[in-house]
Amino acid sequence: MTAPPAPRAAGAPPRRGPVDLPGPEGDNSIAREPLWYAYGAGDDAPEAPPWTWVPQPPPDTHVPPPPPRGGGPRHTLPLGTHERLAALPYPALPKPKPKPGTARGGAAGAGGRAGAAEPVGVRLGRALVTAFGPQRREPENPYNDHRPYASPRCLFPVHAFVDGGTGAPWRLLEPDRHALTGAPGEPARNVVLTGRYTTVPPAYQWFRGSLVAIELGFVLRALSLGLELFEVPARLRLPGADAHALLPALGLDDAWAWSLPFVVEVDGEGARAQEAASVPGPPAHLGRTDPALAALIRVNREQTYGGAPAPLTTAVPAGLGPSATVPDWAELLWRRHSGRMPRALHGMSGRRRNVPAEALDSAARWLSVPPPGPELASAFAALKVTAVVRGVEGREDGVHLLRDGAAHPLRADATAPERLEERYGYGVSPVNGCGIRDAPLTVFLSVRTRELFERLGTAGWGAVQHAAGWAAHGLCLSAAASGLFARPVRAFKEIPTQRVLGLDPDEMIVLSVVVGVPQDTGGALLDLRL
Repeated sequence: MTAPPAPRAAGAPPRRGPVDLPGPEGDNSIAREPLWYAYGAGDDAPEAPPWTWVPQPPPDTHVPPPPPRGGGPRHTLPLGTHERLAALPYPALPKPKPKPGTARGGAAGAGGRAGAAEPVGVRLGRALVTAFGPQRREPENPYNDHRPYASPRCLFPVHAFVDGGTGAPWRLLEPDRHALTGAPGEPARNVVLTGRYTTVPPAYQWFRGSLVAIELGFVLRALSLGLELFEVPARLRLPGADAHALLPALGLDDAWAWSLPFVVEVDGEGARAQEAASVPGPPAHLGRTDPALAALIRVNREQTYGGAPAPLTTAVPAGLGPSATVPDWAELLWRRHSGRMPRALHGMSGRRRNVPAEALDSAARWLSVPPPGPELASAFAALKVTAVVRGVEGREDGVHLLRDGAAHPLRADATAPERLEERYGYGVSPVNGCGIRDAPLTVFLSVRTRELFERLGTAGWGAVQHAAGWAAHGLCLSAAASGLFARPVRAFKEIPTQRVLGLDPDEMIVLSVVVGVPQDTGGALLDLRL
C-alpha cells in the first residue's frame, strides 16, 4: 500500500478529490479496503497494492491455527446461567439495588435481579457465559457451534482472557469447554478482548483486519449485555500507546498476529499492572509470504487512543415493548441466528412474508444505542444507516434512513431488493441459498472515511469498524426479538450497491445486515446451554 500524504493542516478545508478505486472487476469489499483507508488518510487517488490481485487458496482450504494455550488445568464457569436468564423477562433489565435498610426487590422473574446476592466473581462468570457460551449445535450446519453473536465463517477469531490475580497468569476463556484455563485464583479485575488475524483465511487479504475489528464490536456489545444483566459494573479501556506490550503477557506464542487488546476493567478495580515485556514483531518473511497480513498488522498498531477508561453504560435501548415471540433473555439468545439452510448447504434461507412495523421500529431503536467511550461513540455518530425495506406493514417499500431511533423514508423503490440480490456475491445456486429479495429489511452501515479521519485521525479506521460491529449485534438481537434472522455480510459489490442506496461515491459501506423471515429447515437443534 502506498504511503498516504501528510495530514492536512488544522483548519484547512477538507479535500474532495476523486475516489479512484477499482472498477467493476474489483468493486468488492476485500479489494477496496486498503484503498478506502488510504483515501481516508488523504490520498485522493489511491492505487491498489500489488498483492490485491494475487491468487489466493480458497477459504475452505484454510486450516486455522490451534487454539492458544491448550492443555493444562481448567476452572469451570458457573452452571445455571441459562436458568437465571430464563427468569429475567425480555426486555426488562435488573432493577436498581435496594437502598440500605429496605427490603430486597422481587425475584428476577418479576423483573428483579438475575445475579442478586452472588459474589462479583460468580456474576462475571455468568456474564462471560451469556456473551460467549455456545447455544446449540446444528448437525446440518457446516459452521458450528452456534454462539450468541455472529462471526465470519463461525471462526470466532476474537478471544477473551481473564485476569488471574496478582502474579498469576492470564486465563483463557474456552467457551466450548465452559471453562477458564488455570486453577481458580483471585477475583478477576480485567477481561481482555483481542483477535487473531491468522484464524481468518488468507483469501480475505487485508480484509482480515476489518473482520477482526468488526467482531470485536460484536463481542463488546455481547459482553456489555452480559455484564449489564448480571449487574457487574465495568469500564472499557481502549488500546493506548503501550497496548501492544500486553499481548505477550497473555502467554501468546504468536503475539504479533493478534490485534491490540481492549481491556474491560471489572468492578472499578482498575487495570492490572503489567511488567515491561519485549514485543516480538512479525516474522521477517511475512512481508514476502503474506504482504497483506503484514500491512494490516502495521495499520492495527496505529489504532491507539489517548482517552481514559469509560464506564459501560447500556447495550439495550430504552422504550422497547414486549416481544410476541421472546419471553425472556435466554430465549432471545437462543433465537438469534443468521438464516439456517437445510442439508449442510451454505448461504441463508428466507421466505416472503409481510412483517409488522414493530420489526423496523425495534431495529431503529437498537441501532441508536452508542458504544461506550467518546472515541467509539464519535465513530458511531459518523455512521450512516440506510435500509432497503420490503413488506413492512405501514411503511413504503424502498430506501429509508434509520436515525435517532426512527426510520425516515428517502425514496420509494419496490425493485430495490431484487437489484440488491443481483449485486450480492453469493447468489442462489445448487449449493447456496440467498434470501435478499425476500428480506423485509437489509441494512447498510456506511461512512465517509475522509471525514472520519479528520474527526479521529487514523484511529478512526478501527473505531468505525468496532462501532459497526456494536450496531450490527444490536440489530441481530432486535431481529431475534421480532422472530426474524439477521445475517451480517460484506459480499455486496460496493459500486452498484451505492447506486441502489443513493450513496455518494466517497461513502464506504462498512457492514451490511440482511434481516429476513426464517424458513423451518426441519433440522435438529442440539441444546448446549448450561
